[in-house]
Amino acid sequence: MTRKSPDLADAYGLKTSEDSRKLYAGWADSYDSDFADRQDYILPQETARAFVEAGGHGPLLDVGAGTGLCGVALAGHGAHPIDATDISGEMLGRAMLKDIYRDAIEADLTQGLPVPEGSYAGIISSGTFTTGHVGPDAITELLRVARPQALFALSINAKHYESAGFQAKFNALGSDITDLTLKDVPIYGPKASGAHRDDRAYVALFRKA
Repeated sequence: MTRKSPDLADAYGLKTSEDSRKLYAGWADSYDSDFADRQDYILPQETARAFVEAGGHGPLLDVGAGTGLCGVALAGHGAHPIDATDISGEMLGRAMLKDIYRDAIEADLTQGLPVPEGSYAGIISSGTFTTGHVGPDAITELLRVARPQALFALSINAKHYESAGFQAKFNALGSDITDLTLKDVPIYGPKASGAHRDDRAYVALFRKA
C-alpha cells in the first residue's frame, strides 16, 4: 500500500511537539516540491519582504525555518547573517543544503532555545505561529534572545489571530514591545488550490523595547 504524503491538513492537526517531529521528519525531502511549489506558497517571501521593508537586518533568527524558504527570501534581499531554528532536524538538514544559514539550532521553541540573551537584532518567522504549531506564549522566549530595539516579523494565520490568543498576548506584553503593526498578506499565490487557497496571514511587525 502506498503511504500517503503529509499535507496541510496533517500540519493543522498537530497536537504535540512529538507530533511535529514525526510529521516533518517524513515531509522534509518532499516539502518544497509537494507543498511549497504545488500550492504556490508565498508566505515566506511576503514575511521576508515585510521584515526588510521595515528596516530589519542581521544578525537574525529564522524561527521555524523548515526547509529554508524564508531564509532564501531574506538572502535575496541581502539580509545576513541568518541562523535557523526548527524542531525538526530533518527539515533543518534540507535548509542547510541551501547554503544561506550561518548556523542551525534544533530546538523546541516551547521549551526554550539554547541561545544567550540578546543574541539577535532581528527575529523572523513564517508559517510557525498558527493552529497546530506554536502558540503566542513562545513570543516571550523570542524576546529573551532579541536585543533591545530588535525588529520582529512574525506571520500569524489571520483566522486564528484572536481565537488562539495572539491579540491577547500582544496586549499583555504592553511596554515590552513598541510599534506593533499588522500587515495583511496572502499565504498562497494564484496557482494554489484547495480549501485554504484564499487564506490570509498577518505579519506582526514590532520592536523589543
